[in-house]
Amino acid sequence: MEIHLPEEVVRYIFSFLEASSLLQVSQVNKFWNSVADSEHLWRKLCLKRWGFWDFTCKCLGTQTWKQSFLHRIKKERRMALAQPDDFIYKETSGDFGVFEELAYLSGKNLRIDEKEKSIICITTSKHVLYAWDVQEGIMIWSSPVQPFKMNKLTTIPQMHLAITSDFGGTIKVWNCQDRDALADITVPSVCISLEACFSKDTPFIMVGISAGDIYTFTVPDLTTVSHINAFEYSMNLLYCSPDKNWVFACRTHQHVLPKVFFTESLLRPSEGSTPLSCSLSFSSCCGACWTPRKESTITLMFRKSTTRRMGFATFDITMKKTGDKTEIQAHLIGSFLLPVDMSLSLWMGISPENLIVCESGPCLFLFTISGLLLQQFENYQTNISLWADSLHVVTVSVDNSLHMYMWEEEGRYPYLKSCCHLAHKQHRELQLGTCSSVVRVPATYTGAGKFESS
Repeated sequence: MEIHLPEEVVRYIFSFLEASSLLQVSQVNKFWNSVADSEHLWRKLCLKRWGFWDFTCKCLGTQTWKQSFLHRIKKERRMALAQPDDFIYKETSGDFGVFEELAYLSGKNLRIDEKEKSIICITTSKHVLYAWDVQEGIMIWSSPVQPFKMNKLTTIPQMHLAITSDFGGTIKVWNCQDRDALADITVPSVCISLEACFSKDTPFIMVGISAGDIYTFTVPDLTTVSHINAFEYSMNLLYCSPDKNWVFACRTHQHVLPKVFFTESLLRPSEGSTPLSCSLSFSSCCGACWTPRKESTITLMFRKSTTRRMGFATFDITMKKTGDKTEIQAHLIGSFLLPVDMSLSLWMGISPENLIVCESGPCLFLFTISGLLLQQFENYQTNISLWADSLHVVTVSVDNSLHMYMWEEEGRYPYLKSCCHLAHKQHRELQLGTCSSVVRVPATYTGAGKFESS
């Protein structure tokens, strides 16, 4: 006798499946096929894999979440097979100064038709914010010359907004269409860190200043939500967790511990109360990454003050309620020091499976959070820097070559796969790499005003 479970129960069971398993169960019968095609299930897979927050019909076009998921997976597989000939190299003309901060303004959605262009924002030494069409290699918008040099840039692609700060302490919101900023506000000292986040579909930015304070503002009007003093002096790092529930703040000092704040207590502060936070038991923190696709796991890069050796420490952040008391707890789940013969690392990244990637001189290393060396790449002759997200690792060397790697699915061997290498081109000066879903391989920019994309 067949047992027919209610649709809600089957959908709940299917919610634990990955995409490949969901496709398999959809072939069992018509009922399972109908449930497995649920928009809810495929939207959940999209959010889990890419972390997008508020996709509307405009963002998706006419396709379903399932079509969007499968289309993007197909693009990622093409990306893994990219060759140097797949890149387009364009050089811009004009005196734009040195390109400095870079962030995507648009072009990171799930649309199959790919009608939306990849637009990036760049600040320059000329005190100007530019918007560039990556594929065409042309400037499509520029701000007026600003009184002070801009030192920080972040964007909210879903709202087509860019946020800048300058050395005069002024924060501005731009739509990169109108000449003037939509809003501006001045903080008491120079902005050291700038982070754009969302909480329950509410956009906001957090600003860390040289006085050690954290300001929270709404977007786009820059209304002050909260203001706290986190450290006695300047903070170096300020990062929101993937689920936006936590905010990591850090000052690099041998006697100062980094902190994690509960985002809600910063967004909705109670009068007279101190925002919920906890300290992480490793000082001299010089880098940090939240684990992609996980809600509350963070890895710190620190330097031992006594031996000057570099190390990593990974924490799970949780909330504990006891009666009327609520506290944040940080549980150390892994830590290690780099080998004595390794030079100091400046860059780090984390895979969705908690694998740590870092550089040392011309080499790239991959460790577990307990310090087991899994891989070592030696594709360069000179020192490298790196950039990482949930899908890619991009390295750039002093000799101006770029290499792209991709994380293996579900942490399978070989964990990190080498995909494509772009060798040095004459007069090119690569400074940074970033990836987009529309530009299928890393889009890079140079101090001379040059772009590469596929």
